[in-house]
Amino acid sequence: MTLLAARANYLRVRGGHEHSRVTFIELFFDLVFVFAVTQLSHGLLAHLTPLGAIETAILMLAVWWTWIDTAWITNWLDPDLAPVRLMLLALMLGGLVVSASIPKAFEDQARTFALAYGTIAIGPKLFMLWALKRHDERNFRNFVRIAIWRTLGAACWIAGGFADGDTRMALWVLALAIDTNSPTFGFYVPGLGRSTTADWDVEGGHLAERCALFVIIALGESILITGATAAELKATVINDAAFANAFIGSVAMWLVYFNIGAERSSRVFAAADDPGRLARTGYTYLHIPIVAGIIVAAVADELVLHHPGGHTDIATATVILGGPALYLAGNLMFKRLSAPYWPLSHLIGLGLLALLIAAVSAASPLALAGATTAVLILVAVWEWASLVLRAGKPPIGHGE
Repeated sequence: MTLLAARANYLRVRGGHEHSRVTFIELFFDLVFVFAVTQLSHGLLAHLTPLGAIETAILMLAVWWTWIDTAWITNWLDPDLAPVRLMLLALMLGGLVVSASIPKAFEDQARTFALAYGTIAIGPKLFMLWALKRHDERNFRNFVRIAIWRTLGAACWIAGGFADGDTRMALWVLALAIDTNSPTFGFYVPGLGRSTTADWDVEGGHLAERCALFVIIALGESILITGATAAELKATVINDAAFANAFIGSVAMWLVYFNIGAERSSRVFAAADDPGRLARTGYTYLHIPIVAGIIVAAVADELVLHHPGGHTDIATATVILGGPALYLAGNLMFKRLSAPYWPLSHLIGLGLLALLIAAVSAASPLALAGATTAVLILVAVWEWASLVLRAGKPPIGHGE
C-alpha cells in the first residue's frame, strides 16, 4: 500500500498575504503550448473551411483541457519538489507529441495524437491520487471522481484514434463533451456523489496568473506569425500598412485583457468566498473564447499580410471579423464576473463588428482588418477612460 500513497507531502504551502508564485518549471512547461498554438493556427489557415474550423476547434479544446488540467494540478502541488517536476517534464514530452501530431491528427497521425493525449489526460490524475491519499482526504475524493471522468474521455479519444472518418469524428466529439461538461456536473459518479466548487480549495491569484500567461502565449504566437510572415514580403506601402495593423491589433487585444480586467479579476478571485466557482467559470470555461479569438485573429493577420488588397472572400472576412468577436465576447463574459454590470464598451464593440459585415463586399482585406483594429482600440480606450478617468469611480466593482 505504501506505493499507492506518497509519504512525503507534495502540496503547496499556502498562507501569508501574497499568492503562490508561478514557478520557472511551470513557465518552462508552457513552452510546449507556444508550439501547440502555432500548430493550431497553421492548421486552420491550411484548412479554412467549415470542416477545417470544426476540426481545429476540437483540437484546440483538447489542447486547452490538457493545459488547464495541469494548471489546476500545479495550483495544489508544489512544482519545486522533484517528483512534481518530473511529472511536469513527462507531461511536456507528451504535450510535444500531441502538438507535433496536430496537423495530421485527423489523418495518419490520429493514433499518435490520441494515445499521447489519453496518456497525459490520465497520468497526472493518477499522480494526484498518489500525492493526495495521505495528505488531503477531501481532494483525494475529488480526484477519484475526476480520474474516472477523464478515463472515460481518454477511452473515447483513443478509440477515435483507431477509427476512421465519421466514426472518429463522432468519438472525438463525444470525448470532448465528456471532458468539457464533467466540471459542470461536479464530476458526479454514482456511489461517490459529486464535487462542489466549495470543495475545490483553489489558490485564486496563482490560477489567475497562470491563465493570464496562457493569453500571453497566444498573443505571442500572433506576434511570431506577424514577424515571420512580414520578413518574407517586399517592403511596400501596403505591406508595411498590413504589418503595422497586425501589430497594433495585437497590442489592442493585450490592452483589452490586461489593462484592467485581468488584474481586477485576480483581486476579486483571490478574495472570493467560493474561489472554486470563479475558477471553473471564469478561468476554466470563459478563457476558451478568449484564446480561440486570438488564434483566429492570428490566421486573419497572416491572410491579410499575404493578400492585403483586392476582394475579400467569405473565408477571409469570417476570420477577420470572427477573431475579434470571439475575443471580445470572451472578455465580456469574463469581466462580468468581477463587476456588477456588463462592460458597455465591449457590447458596443461587438455591435460595431456586426455592422462591419455589411462592408465585406466593398472592403479590401486590409481595410476590413483596419476597421476591426479600430474597434478593438475603441473598446480598450473606452474601458480605460470609463473606469480610471471618471472622478470618484474606483476601477474595481464598476464596468462600462
